[in-house]
Amino acid sequence: MQAEVSALSTSDTSEGRTIAINEIFVSIQGESTHAGRPCVFLRTMGCPLRCTWCDTEYAFYEGSPWTIDALVEEATRHGVPLVQITGGEPLAQAAVPELAQRLLDAGMTVLVETSGSFDISVLPDGVRRIMDLKCPGSGEVGRNDYDNLDRLRDGDEVKFVVAGREDYEWARDRLRKYRLEGRFPLLFSPVWDDMPAADLAAWILEDQLDVRLQLQLHKILWPNVERGV
Repeated sequence: MQAEVSALSTSDTSEGRTIAINEIFVSIQGESTHAGRPCVFLRTMGCPLRCTWCDTEYAFYEGSPWTIDALVEEATRHGVPLVQITGGEPLAQAAVPELAQRLLDAGMTVLVETSGSFDISVLPDGVRRIMDLKCPGSGEVGRNDYDNLDRLRDGDEVKFVVAGREDYEWARDRLRKYRLEGRFPLLFSPVWDDMPAADLAAWILEDQLDVRLQLQLHKILWPNVERGV
């Protein structure tokens, strides 16, 4: 199904800048416009946000330090050209932009999934940033850095995780307020096991939004598997 890799021991990270990593695995990309593609995932440890629907709480506290050299070697050894740095919150760690550049230099297509509460301009040109704007139902709407919308560039995507009708209307209004439609891929994702996807689809059709309904493909392929997918 997927290959999970254990973190290096602390003795293996005695030199060079390190990043706290929760898990590394190869799986099928379940979200974004790259859904369905084989992908190497580097999940960082730690996140200052506490979204109500978070499905990776285990990444808050579990992890080990990896050097950037070791991460690049691990990411490239699988022969998979797509890599995603995710979390947790990757941009909470200062060395992540350097890691992203090194992965680009190795010839990989690099995705970074971020909450949008950190300045995304720190990431190098060529990185495809998937930025999550937090809806009210997340409990973290106040953490959105709306200046990031002016930092978006070609190749980036904006995601809204929708917990109900209030979240949907809030997200729809953000599209209009910031004139996002037609500029970037816009992903509307229902909260898994809580928000009926058919309802979200109906609202999108009713309002004729130029967005992509996004289901978490990895949860469909491997139900009840929480890690390594």
